[in-house]
Amino acid sequence: MREIQIGGLVPFTTIDYPGKLAAVLFLVGCPLRCAYCSNPHLISPHDGEYDPDKVLEWLGSRVGKLEAVVFSGGEALMQGDALIDYMRRVRELGFAIGLHTNGFYPDTLARAADVVDWIGLDYKARRDKYGELVGQNIAHDHMIHSLDIWQSTGKDFEVRITCDPRFVTKMDLMEIANDLHARGVKKFAVQKYIPHFEDSEHNTTPDMRSQFFTDDNLRGCINALFDSVTWRE
Repeated sequence: MREIQIGGLVPFTTIDYPGKLAAVLFLVGCPLRCAYCSNPHLISPHDGEYDPDKVLEWLGSRVGKLEAVVFSGGEALMQGDALIDYMRRVRELGFAIGLHTNGFYPDTLARAADVVDWIGLDYKARRDKYGELVGQNIAHDHMIHSLDIWQSTGKDFEVRITCDPRFVTKMDLMEIANDLHARGVKKFAVQKYIPHFEDSEHNTTPDMRSQFFTDDNLRGCINALFDSVTWRE
């Protein structure tokens, strides 16, 4: 891809960059095939629907009204240097730069670190369940490498997990929380799984999806491990 490919845009959000009013750009392409993907139309690389120069012009009109621009996907880092160059152009307008990433491209994240102010890093599941969930057995190791790289920058971030009960149990969640605590992570977000499509053999129930949020003991144990825990229902 010679220029950034933008497949979607949210003009205003209060939840995608902590504490800032932001716009979100959804980039095309992702190396993973998560069973619960909420943006399946962005997975395969293709030409974006938005002209990058026109989006930049629009962002210029939002200076003073928005504080940040978040790059999401798909997996934004899949677009490599085209992404980094565009982030730099957006940052020169005065916006803080956020990134939602699955951590599959640690080397690209390292190159982007000087222009990115905050990231939300997806921790999908326990290492032994990653392959079944995302279709890539190496994805967990890449994500941990990305976490190490970002922690070395000293910049702000959160690690988040979407609790799809087909791939994450309450015991898994506790194990992951303990792992992150041991790695020095300070901010953790637990997100409720919202089905976009399920086949008849692998569907979930409301109780299955809510079990992580209704267990007060689990919540208390996880809350005690971090400076900040966000429970997103």
